[in-house]
Amino acid sequence: MPLSLGLTLRGAKLLDLSIKDYFQKPEHIVKAQLILNEKFGNDTYSNFFSTALEYKAWGGEAIYFEDGPPNAGKPIIKTPEDILSLRAPEVEESNTLQNVIRATELLKDEIDNEYPILGVVISPFSLPIIQMGFNKYIELIYNNRDLFDQLITLNEDYVVKWANAQINAGADAIAYYDPFSSPEIVPRELYLKTGFKIAKDTIAKIDGPVASHFASARTKKIIKDVMKTGSIAIGISSKEDIEEMKKLCEGKLAIMGNLNTIGMVNWSVKETEDKVKQIIKKAGKGGGIIVSDNHGEIPFQVPDKVLLAIKNAIEKWGNYPLDG
Repeated sequence: MPLSLGLTLRGAKLLDLSIKDYFQKPEHIVKAQLILNEKFGNDTYSNFFSTALEYKAWGGEAIYFEDGPPNAGKPIIKTPEDILSLRAPEVEESNTLQNVIRATELLKDEIDNEYPILGVVISPFSLPIIQMGFNKYIELIYNNRDLFDQLITLNEDYVVKWANAQINAGADAIAYYDPFSSPEIVPRELYLKTGFKIAKDTIAKIDGPVASHFASARTKKIIKDVMKTGSIAIGISSKEDIEEMKKLCEGKLAIMGNLNTIGMVNWSVKETEDKVKQIIKKAGKGGGIIVSDNHGEIPFQVPDKVLLAIKNAIEKWGNYPLDG
């Protein structure tokens, strides 16, 4: 049974670098991925740096912390009218984006096609949260649909180019992060008019398989809709029953999940093994599952013993054919 944990940030600790210094060179990401994946049994490699660093390509600021992921700084869209003059970054001209491309190429050189490399994009529908701030974005959706449409068109063009650049560099699939589309944030009725249509249009233009991920948010109410976006897999929240979610997917979507990244900070080895065993028992039969964390990034504070317990549990109980 495949295992895919978000280990990007952990590389800074491994290489004894500050998080800011760690993200300065693609070679750091690659070296860490090679060591961490071997240590913790990961079956996927990631070229991902940080959403905040991608935001720098748009002209924004990344705010660094000692023990957590960088955050995006102040919005670059201060008034709705700023959308009229906003320009998307060109992948070839952005040092920030080119670092990701270089990391992808280096990973491909190292692992060839032995393991898949996952690229990452933030959906055109979710990207405005960091571009203009949550409250102003909500107001834009409800009060100025013309400017909303213009922003989404700009973002969609950028996301497609960015995803395809990663694929051309060696990524085998793209994780389409779209937390704003979760029914925990927007009603399904609004999602069908916005996030759903945007995902369907965007994913159709990406030249490789796409997994939709909602960054730990619930998706049960829209899972049938996600099936129609062109996605081949979906990230499942730890707040949802993985057995029920797999049944709802009807074999049309693989599922990724759903280990709680916050909870695992305090898990014992036995508790960790029990969590993995439950996932295998509930959703392992027939395949179509990748055991994963529910968010896409393992916090700094999760001890190695927990990640090793996940690996060991997969090796012990996750081999096909499964018992029973």
